[in-house]
Amino acid sequence: MLGEVGPRTLQLVETHRFWNGPVRVSGTLHWDILHLYRSMLDGLRKRGPLDGIGIDSWAVDYGLLDAAGRLLGNPVHYRDSRTDGVMDRVLEQIPAAELFAITGLQQLPFNTIYQLASEELVGRASTLLMIPDLLAYWLTGEIGAERTNASTTQLYDVRKREWSDALVARIGVPRRLLPELREPGDVIGTVLPDETGLAGSTPVIAVGSHDTASSVVAVPAVDERFAYISSGTWSLVGLELEEPVLTDAAREANFTNEGGVDGRIRFLRNVMGLWILQECQRVWEDDDLPALLRNAAGTPPFAVLIDPDAPEFLAPGNMPARIEEHCRATGQEPPRSRGATVRCVLESLALAYRRTLRSAQRLAGRDVDVLHVIGGGSQNELLCQLTADACGLPVLAGPVEASALGNVLVQARALGEPLPDLSAMRALVRSTHDLRRYDPQGKPADWDAAESRVFGTR
Repeated sequence: MLGEVGPRTLQLVETHRFWNGPVRVSGTLHWDILHLYRSMLDGLRKRGPLDGIGIDSWAVDYGLLDAAGRLLGNPVHYRDSRTDGVMDRVLEQIPAAELFAITGLQQLPFNTIYQLASEELVGRASTLLMIPDLLAYWLTGEIGAERTNASTTQLYDVRKREWSDALVARIGVPRRLLPELREPGDVIGTVLPDETGLAGSTPVIAVGSHDTASSVVAVPAVDERFAYISSGTWSLVGLELEEPVLTDAAREANFTNEGGVDGRIRFLRNVMGLWILQECQRVWEDDDLPALLRNAAGTPPFAVLIDPDAPEFLAPGNMPARIEEHCRATGQEPPRSRGATVRCVLESLALAYRRTLRSAQRLAGRDVDVLHVIGGGSQNELLCQLTADACGLPVLAGPVEASALGNVLVQARALGEPLPDLSAMRALVRSTHDLRRYDPQGKPADWDAAESRVFGTR
């Protein structure tokens, strides 16, 4: 994405799009990191000169370098099965309460700490780089760890805002693996001209390199009384806070405290997002989402409901069959059409959002007036309306490319654009992007009953 930022300007142009998906080799699910890097270079070569480059990506995954700075194998995909059972073993060494008190993170089986506990290459490695830090290293030759992504590893002390040497030692990971931390807005270095064809003076700038951190920068909020859903393959549902919430209640509710831009905390919970629908479409070989949504809108509400966070929905596979199995196991008649399946998935996601948002407000002691849905899922009109209905809040949908916008806003500030704080950045988003509003409809009692069916009365 090519971004242009000015006093009354904030726009993006897509310059290059490329495939990104897992590759299974000898039973292990990998990222094709060299394909990603080559594709990134292809995109950079299409546009220039540039004032800056910023990289954001998903969290928790990493590459390992040897002492000469060479990559030790393709990074493993977080959906790989190598971490099956590892979380339970680690929690026998480090009690969950202690781990949460230090890191503030939600327990997820693919967190970096559990990947490292199952990593065969640790003994040969000298440096661990999160995915955006790895790509930046190849562009500049500079090693470091951007803070927002480091905060997702479960090796980072969320209060001290530094690596937790104690945790690293207790899981047997060499401390040398973890590089110095960077802040969003720091200049990492300048591009190696042979790599991109760009001028050697072009800076690569650290942004909120966890894509959700960049997305939250671009939430077009007016004040602090907002919640957000960064809606895509995953749904990140939460609040922006000044300090982490490290209570036992927050841990038991499986919330996470991740680092944000300008020292903010993203207090949120990961909900299995549109991944479930995407996998259904893959199995059906049906990419006509508008038709599927029209059919879903015409099917009866609350006929079939699932828990989208159930573990059987995490890995790639035959998602329609898994939904059928989940329904039978919970005493429900499986959906009989694609439209009914889509309705089931979207209503179930809206219920999960409702439950998560209410928990977040209770745990943080904060009320909200509006729910911002950003990212690709903000284009899904049926999901946005169901979310407004379920949560009983107005939903403001957009922008779609929130992570790219947050990325270029942080770059622009680092390059001297007068955007002193998040309020100024968000005001620029509001003034340059159209939002769509969805007001709650229907009967709240229907959603109360549906939530009780899926999650009980907790």
